[in-house]
Amino acid sequence: MFGDYGHGSLIFLVGAFLTCFNDRLRGGAFDGALQLRYILTMMGAMAIFTGLLYNEFFAIPNDWFGSKFDT
Repeated sequence: MFGDYGHGSLIFLVGAFLTCFNDRLRGGAFDGALQLRYILTMMGAMAIFTGLLYNEFFAIPNDWFGSKFDT
Protein backbone atom coordinates (compact mmCIF):
# COMPACT_ATOMS: atom_id res chain seq x y z
CA MET A 1 0.00 0.00 0.00
CA PHE A 2 1.32 3.39 -0.96
CA GLY A 3 1.12 6.30 1.44
CA ASP A 4 -0.03 8.92 -1.03
CA TYR A 5 -3.39 9.84 -2.43
CA GLY A 6 -2.36 9.55 -6.09
CA HIS A 7 -1.54 5.85 -5.98
CA GLY A 8 -4.31 5.25 -3.47
CA SER A 9 -6.91 6.76 -5.78
CA LEU A 10 -5.79 4.48 -8.62
CA ILE A 11 -6.03 1.39 -6.42
CA PHE A 12 -9.40 2.57 -5.11
CA LEU A 13 -10.76 3.11 -8.63
CA VAL A 14 -9.66 -0.38 -9.72
CA GLY A 15 -11.34 -1.90 -6.66
CA ALA A 16 -14.50 0.16 -7.20
CA PHE A 17 -14.60 -0.88 -10.87
CA LEU A 18 -14.30 -4.54 -9.92
CA THR A 19 -16.98 -4.13 -7.25
CA CYS A 20 -19.47 -2.29 -9.48
CA PHE A 21 -19.08 -4.54 -12.53
CA ASN A 22 -18.85 -7.82 -10.64
CA ASP A 23 -21.61 -9.59 -12.59
CA ARG A 24 -20.31 -8.60 -16.03
CA LEU A 25 -16.71 -9.60 -15.29
CA ARG A 26 -17.50 -12.98 -13.71
CA GLY A 27 -16.38 -16.03 -15.69
CA GLY A 28 -13.64 -14.23 -17.61
CA ALA A 29 -10.04 -13.31 -17.13
CA PHE A 30 -10.82 -11.23 -14.02
CA ASP A 31 -11.89 -14.12 -11.78
CA GLY A 32 -8.70 -13.94 -9.71
CA ALA A 33 -9.00 -10.19 -9.26
CA LEU A 34 -12.70 -10.39 -8.35
CA GLN A 35 -11.80 -12.26 -5.19
CA LEU A 36 -9.70 -9.26 -4.10
CA ARG A 37 -12.18 -6.50 -5.01
CA TYR A 38 -13.09 -5.48 -1.46
CA ILE A 39 -9.50 -5.64 -0.27
CA LEU A 40 -8.38 -3.40 -3.15
CA THR A 41 -11.17 -0.92 -2.47
CA MET A 42 -10.40 -0.60 1.23
CA MET A 43 -6.64 -0.62 0.66
CA GLY A 44 -7.05 2.28 -1.78
CA ALA A 45 -9.29 4.19 0.63
CA MET A 46 -6.78 3.83 3.46
CA ALA A 47 -3.92 4.85 1.15
CA ILE A 48 -5.86 8.00 0.21
CA PHE A 49 -6.39 8.74 3.91
CA THR A 50 -2.70 8.20 4.71
CA GLY A 51 -1.66 10.29 1.72
CA LEU A 52 -3.83 13.15 2.90
CA LEU A 53 -2.19 12.91 6.32
CA TYR A 54 1.29 12.91 4.76
CA ASN A 55 0.31 15.53 2.12
CA GLU A 56 1.81 13.51 -0.75
CA PHE A 57 0.54 13.04 -4.30
CA PHE A 58 2.49 10.44 -6.34
CA ALA A 59 5.44 10.90 -3.94
CA ILE A 60 5.46 14.68 -4.50
CA PRO A 61 5.04 16.53 -1.21
CA ASN A 62 2.33 19.18 -1.04
CA ASP A 63 2.54 22.09 1.38
CA TRP A 64 -1.13 23.03 1.63
CA PHE A 65 -1.19 24.61 5.05
CA GLY A 66 2.35 25.92 5.43
CA SER A 67 4.47 25.63 8.51
CA LYS A 68 4.56 27.47 11.82
CA PHE A 69 8.33 27.09 12.05
CA ASP A 70 10.68 29.84 10.89
CA THR A 71 13.56 28.69 8.75
